[in-house]
Amino acid sequence: MTDDTIDPVEGAPENGTEAGTWNVRIIDLSGATEGEDDTVEVVKDFIDLMHANAYARAYVRDSIERCRTPGASSKEVIENWLAFGENAEVVDAGEDGWKSSTELEDFAASRATPMERDWRAIDPRRLVDDEEIAGPPDEDDDDENRHEVIRH
Repeated sequence: MTDDTIDPVEGAPENGTEAGTWNVRIIDLSGATEGEDDTVEVVKDFIDLMHANAYARAYVRDSIERCRTPGASSKEVIENWLAFGENAEVVDAGEDGWKSSTELEDFAASRATPMERDWRAIDPRRLVDDEEIAGPPDEDDDDENRHEVIRH
């Protein structure tokens, strides 16, 4: 390694954004929301761009499936989604962000599997740190202050 090269920080996004700062904007396509940009919500704190892209893709996939009616053609599925569905876009990702327009026709042409639709499983608001799982540290190892909870 020469003096003029920089060793990238492991896990840091290539665009210079700090880890956990990617956001996905959920957009109401029906136009029923208040405001000019039709943003329903902004989901924050994705681990990295790949995580944000996967969430946006699964969210749109699920939205399209909720707009699919029995016997509808691909064209009708897209029309329903544009009238009643929700789009998702990764904020400030530029060309690296997933775009619904790249897969919309494929999504409309074939039904999604439950796994392809499961945006909830990768929602950063549901992810839990190891520290949260472990709970607070045991400060008192004295047995006489330890209480046992019995549930019936």
